[in-house]
Amino acid sequence: MEYNGPDSGGVRSENVARQPTVNTWLVLVLLVLVCVLIFHSLSDSRSPLHDPDARPREITPRGDLAADEKSTIELFSQSSYSVVHVTNLAVRQDALSFNVFEIPQGTGSGFVWDTEGHIVTNFHVIRGAQAARVTLADNSPWNARLVGSEPDKDLAVLKIDAPKNKLKPIRIGMSSNLQVGQKVFAIGNPFELDQTLTTGVISGLGRTIPAVTGRPIHDVIQTDAAINPGNSGGPLLDSAGRLIGVNTAIANRSGSEGSEGIGFAVPVDTVNYIIPDLIRYGRVERPGLGITTWPNSYDRFGLKGVLILTVLKNGAAAQAGLLPTRRNSNGAILLGDLIVAVNGNTVENLNDLFILLDKCKVGNTVSVTIMRDKKQLMVQLTLQSLPSMSP
Repeated sequence: MEYNGPDSGGVRSENVARQPTVNTWLVLVLLVLVCVLIFHSLSDSRSPLHDPDARPREITPRGDLAADEKSTIELFSQSSYSVVHVTNLAVRQDALSFNVFEIPQGTGSGFVWDTEGHIVTNFHVIRGAQAARVTLADNSPWNARLVGSEPDKDLAVLKIDAPKNKLKPIRIGMSSNLQVGQKVFAIGNPFELDQTLTTGVISGLGRTIPAVTGRPIHDVIQTDAAINPGNSGGPLLDSAGRLIGVNTAIANRSGSEGSEGIGFAVPVDTVNYIIPDLIRYGRVERPGLGITTWPNSYDRFGLKGVLILTVLKNGAAAQAGLLPTRRNSNGAILLGDLIVAVNGNTVENLNDLFILLDKCKVGNTVSVTIMRDKKQLMVQLTLQSLPSMSP
C-alpha cells in the first residue's frame, strides 16, 4: 500500500504538468486561424489599385488676382523689354585653320538707355572683353562696341546697331528721395536664365562699397531682392517701373555662387550723371586736384589727412601752389602738403577726399585746407578734368 500510493501519485502529477502545454498549443492554433480569417476579410474589402474611370479634377475658380500681383505683372510686362543679356567674349584663332572664333567668358545683364542703341551695364561684366554681344528681349543677338566705361563707379556703355523699333529705353527715376522699406524689383539674367524677376525692399541707403579699382562707390542702395550671378548690370526698379539703381554686387561671405539676401545697386542719380559723359566723351570728366598721393598709410607719423606725393604739371594743384613730397639738396625727404579739409569738410584719408570730390564738378572752385610746416593754410583751387585714376 505504501509503495503503490506514491507511484500512483507521481502519475497524476505528470498528467497535471502536461495539461497547460496542450492548452497553450490549442490557443496558438486558434489565434493563427483568427488572423488568417481577418487577413482574408481585409483583403476582400480593399479597393482596386487602378481605376479605369479616373478623370482630371474639376478646376476650382480662383477669382481675380490681388492688386499687388496685377501691378507686379504689369511692371514686368512693361519693363522687361528694356532689359538685355550681355555676353563677354574672348577672340581666339585656330592654330591650324587660322579661323577666328569667339568664346564666351562671362555674362551679365544690362538695359536699353536710348533709341540710339546705347546699352548700360556694369564695367566688371565687360572687363577684359575682346568683344561683346548684346541679346535683346526678343532674343535677337547684336554685336556691341564699347562706347566708354567708368570703372570707379562700375559702369559701362555699349552700342549696338539695332533698329529703333527694337529698342525700348528704360524709364528713369531718382534715388535721392528713396526710403528704407520701399518695394523694389530686379530684372536680369541670373545663371543665364533669361528675363528673371525678383522682388524685395530697400534694406538700407547711403552704403559705400569698393569698385573694382578700389575707389569707393557711395550712396549705394542696399536691397534684399535676390541678386545672383548674371544679375550684374541689370536694373533695380521702383514700384512705378522706373530705374532707381544698377545692380552691381552681392554680399557673399560663404564663398558660394549665390545671393545671401544682401545686394547692392549704384544709385540712378549717379548713373544719370555719368552715362551722358560716357556717351559724349567715352570717359567721365572727373573733377580733380591734379595730384598723386602717398600710397601707404602714414598714421605712424601721427598724420591725419592726404599727403601729396606729386603735383601734376599745369594741373589745378600746381596752379594753386600746392607742394609735393620732394628731396632737398642734401637728399633728405621733405614731406609735401597734407590736405586736411575740402570746403570745410574734414579729410582724414583718401576715401574722404574721393567722396568729397565726387560731389563736385569740373570748373567748381573749392577751398582746400592744408598743413605745411606745422602751419594750417587755406587755398582756393579750380577743379579740372583729370585722368580717371588721379584725385
